[in-house]
This record gives sequence, structure tokens and C-alpha cells, in this order.
Amino acid sequence: MSKPTCIALPKISFERGFLADRARLVRDVVIPYQWEALNDRVSGAERSGTVHNFQVAAGEKPGEFYGLWFQDSDLAKWLEAASFSLATHPDAKLEADLDGIIATIAKAQQPDGYLDTYVQLTAPDKRWTNLFEWHELYIAGHFIEAGVAHFEATGKRTLLDVICKLADMICRVFGLGKDQINGYPGHQEIELALIKLARVTGENRYVQQAAYFINQRGAEPSYYEAEVKRLGREKLPVYFYHNRWSYLQAGKPVRDEADPIGHSVRMVYQLSAMADLVRETGDESLRSACKTVWRNLCDYHYYVTGAIGSEWNGEQFSGRYDLPNDRAYAESCAGIGLVFFARRMLDLELKGEYGDVMERTLLNNVLAGMALDGKTFFYVNPLEVRPAEAKRRFDQHYVKTQRVPWFGCACCPPNIARTLASLGYYTHSVQPDGLAVHLYTDCSLETAIGGSKLKLAMGTDYPWDGKVTITVDPATATNFSLRLRIPGWCTAPTVSVNATAVDIAANNVNGYLQLTREWVAGDVVTMDLPMPVQRVRAHPHVIHDIGCVALQRGPLIFCVEQVDNGDQLGLLRLPKSAELKPRFAADLLGGTVILEGPAERLQPANDELYSRDEPGVIPAKIKAIPYSLWNNRGEGEMRVWIRES
Repeated sequence: MSKPTCIALPKISFERGFLADRARLVRDVVIPYQWEALNDRVSGAERSGTVHNFQVAAGEKPGEFYGLWFQDSDLAKWLEAASFSLATHPDAKLEADLDGIIATIAKAQQPDGYLDTYVQLTAPDKRWTNLFEWHELYIAGHFIEAGVAHFEATGKRTLLDVICKLADMICRVFGLGKDQINGYPGHQEIELALIKLARVTGENRYVQQAAYFINQRGAEPSYYEAEVKRLGREKLPVYFYHNRWSYLQAGKPVRDEADPIGHSVRMVYQLSAMADLVRETGDESLRSACKTVWRNLCDYHYYVTGAIGSEWNGEQFSGRYDLPNDRAYAESCAGIGLVFFARRMLDLELKGEYGDVMERTLLNNVLAGMALDGKTFFYVNPLEVRPAEAKRRFDQHYVKTQRVPWFGCACCPPNIARTLASLGYYTHSVQPDGLAVHLYTDCSLETAIGGSKLKLAMGTDYPWDGKVTITVDPATATNFSLRLRIPGWCTAPTVSVNATAVDIAANNVNGYLQLTREWVAGDVVTMDLPMPVQRVRAHPHVIHDIGCVALQRGPLIFCVEQVDNGDQLGLLRLPKSAELKPRFAADLLGGTVILEGPAERLQPANDELYSRDEPGVIPAKIKAIPYSLWNNRGEGEMRVWIRES
């Protein structure tokens, strides 16, 4: 039986609308800007050193390694983003930049395939000796993904040959054979990358290598225990203090871990690879493990903005319901990893909740990580910020009160770029019997269904407006199923085909409306997904949000900012009877829907720190903007959860 597939990036076009604007920003501004940052040519930004390191390793210049031990991965993710961009919008200068740096990478690679400038330049005799801490396999994974993307975009084998040589070395070095290392990566990434490589090369041994890394993880006796003993490490970093090797998802075999645990990015990258392996091998035990962790992640560890990972010390998951707002870590990379996981779960089971999570996380948490100018970024995405406290308190030292040009640890900016440069992978999938629409955005595409060519155009101003028009244009009359996700936030959707209403309840299969018929050129599907302003309330066990509501309209979560509502946002209250009205403000933040309505403010009864007197209450107005757009108008307080009176 055939499997769901993504539409090739050149076959899908985003030219107008909300997501198209973000993709264009990445193409026109972010990718060129990040290339300058990687070359240390951005004034006022933290030094990257990444291109420098490869030039030194290649013998093109003298010097020493600069940066963190995983610095190489920043370049790999940028290469992937740039390759995705070339796939849809050819650019001679960008292609020349890629050709140049790929030549340098090839020169830096060791004869046996090894590639890691940190180890090559600082500890060449210590290859693969510190797997729990160093990121050799993680970096390899990102370069493998970049090599696949570059080959698919350009047809050139220059980077593909480099990464195949690297992957072949990894297959020789790691395994359960007599002369092999029976370890696995400290930071997961190589697993899902090897599966991508297998798909483009047809070499199933790469799938088997990925399966080895997943199956060996957490096995007894612990590889990491033996490794730290061999290294003479008496103490582990402080962020291991909760669960030791469970911080690396290696405290037990992956099939035995029911809750998301440890470093959040590692966790969702691992889950993405596990879902890929289910698809490639049919391993039902891995499918069951993915579904169990998915359920517990969504039920206990998931912010209303789609973010995950609430504990800053180690960038990790905390306990169930522990979702603080001002201390949230909510890393951009973790949100991106969750998007990866959700998208892969959709290929295993077409189920609306996977699409809902992918949409919520992408449109709120991930987009918040990049400013509208494309030149400043967040690594951490809290749900509440009070700048004076964030700058003073140690337990909020990681919270930036304004986006910054670059980071010494810059994993997030190029990760955002590669995700938004490859939107076509997330919006649709070709099913064995038709086409599924996961995300709504203005676009056009070409594909083949049942051997027949199909063109499809989607017109919409989503997420500002819930009206969607889909024009179906098969080359010949074709019977197939068009499946449309009915968003979980939408309580009263309506759909018609050629002006004839569709019975949604009768045709709703796991959150997707299934329209099976013989389609002919010019058929039109019209959807209306009403977007009233909704108040969302957290489970009472989330103590940080008791007595508060979050505002949602369509897929977007809103927040209040100091620039619109004054300071001391904790004193702002929203009466239960207050009606909030949406309005499109064309002159604000590039054009956005805002929510406005009556509110109230508490006033201190006196100047005493503690008093028996009740505070006063005065009328106020509230103005809320999409969370993803906050902090584009300067520094100030921000709050997602608003007190309700």
C-alpha cells in the first residue's frame, strides 16, 4: 500500500497572505542576513565563528576554533534553509554562496568521512569518546538533512557526496559488532536525518542504522555510565540532577517512556525519528510509544501558545501541569521539533488533533521567535514578561526582553528559517486515495492523484478570516478524496461543494472532512470557519493560570502589551460579561487583527505593603494583539493570561 507523501516544494507556491509573507521575509531578508551573521559581518551581533571554523579546518586560513562544541550545526541548518529557498525561487548569488561554502566543507572533511570542526581543531584524538556531551552525531544529522535538501533543490551531488561519506562512516563505527561502538547520540537528530537520506538514495541500511540508534537508547548496561567512568567525570552538569540519563531520554528504552522527559528538543526530535521508523518499518511498538507520549505531552506539558519545555535549567520538561508563564523556557527549537513530530504523526494517522497542534505551535510559538524585520530573534518564548524583573532575577536571566541580532548559541534562528522556507511540507500531503489539507493559507499547487494531474488553488485571508475557497482542477475527471482539516477551535464550520452544503457530521473522519466524489475542472469547495473571540481556561492544576483566561481567535493566541495597555498588566482584569471585538488594523504590525473591549484595573487602596482594605477598581480598555507579533514595538511588559473578574 502506498504511503502519504509531501508535495515537492517547487510544485507548491505561496505568493500572498500571512504565511506567504513570512516565507518571503525568510527568502528576501532572513537567509541573506543569517549568512552575514555566520560570517561574522553583522555589527553588534554576537560572534558566530561558524564559517571561520570550517575555513580553518579546510586549511583556507590560520586560526583556532571559536564557539560552542555544536557550532557547526548553525551552518548546516542555514544550508538547508537556503536549499529550500532555491527549490522554489532560483537565485544565482545564493547558489554561488552555497557552492563556495560546500567546497570548503568538502575540504574540511577527513579522508574517512569524519566531519566536526570542534573535535578536528581542538581534540582530534578524541573522536566519538564523549557522546553524552559532545554533539558529533547531532551535527552529522543536520549536515545530512542539508545535503538531502541541497540535492533535491539543485540536483548537485557536491554536498550529498560529503554527507553520504559521513553517513557511511557512522554506519561502520556504530553498532553491536565486535569492533563497533555500541553507543548512541547525546542529542538526537542523526536518526531522522538518516531516514531522509535513505529515502533520497534508496539505501535501506541508513534506515537500519537509525533503528539501531533508537533501539539501543536506554539499554542496559548503560553506555553513558561506562562513558563517564572512562572519562573520569565525577559530576555531571547540574541539569542532570532530576533524572540523570533521562535528561537525554536514555534512562530506559524508548518504548518504556510514557511521559515527555528531559531536554525538550532532544525529546521531540527523537519522537519524530520514532514516527519515521514506524512509517518505514511498520514497528507497531514504536507507534504505540509515540501515541502514548503524544497524549501525555498534550494533556500535561503543553502551553496554550503551542510551546513545550517549561524548565530553564537544562531546557527541559518539568512535572505535569508545571507551566509557569514568566519563567517559561518554551524554546523556539522545541516548538519546531513539535511541529516535526505532529507532521509525522499525520502521516501515520490522519487525525485532526495532530494538525491542530502543528498549527497552534507554528502560528504562535514558532513565529514569535522572529521579529517582523527578520533580523532579530528570540530563543526563549515566555508567556509573561516584566522587563525589570527579568533583568534582575537569576531564575529569569535567560529571558530576553527584546529580540537580539544573534546568539552565541544560535540554534533557533536558522531552525526558524529552514522551517518557514519549507512550508509546503506542512500544508498538504498526497494520500493513497487523494489529497489532505492540513493548514489553510493562500497557495496553489500541482500534483498527481491516481495517475491524473491535479491543480488546486486555495484563496483565503486565514488566519485573519475563516473563509476559504478551494478550486479543484484535475486534468481529467477523477474520483478521489479531498480531506480538509476541521480545526478543533472551530465550533460551527460550514462547507459546500459547488454551492451545495455538505453534511460535516456525516463526513467527519477523525477531524478531517472527507469529500469523495468525481472531481472535474472548476469544482469549488467553499469553507467558512467562524472565528469568534474565545476565552480559554487552563486546567485548575495549572496553578499559574487559576482565575485567568487566554484570548484566542481562530488559531491565534493573543496577548496584551504595555504599549497598548499601560504597565502593571497584572492589575488588568477582564469582566466575564465584557465583549471583545476583533478589528483588522492595516497600519499596525504589518496589518493584524486586534481585540478590543472594556476591562477594569485594580488600584491600590493605600501605600501599605499589606492592608485590610480592598483595592479600588476603575474602568479601563483592553487591546490585545497576536502573541506571535509581540515585542515588535520596543521593550515593555507582556502577558498572555489575563485575570478574569
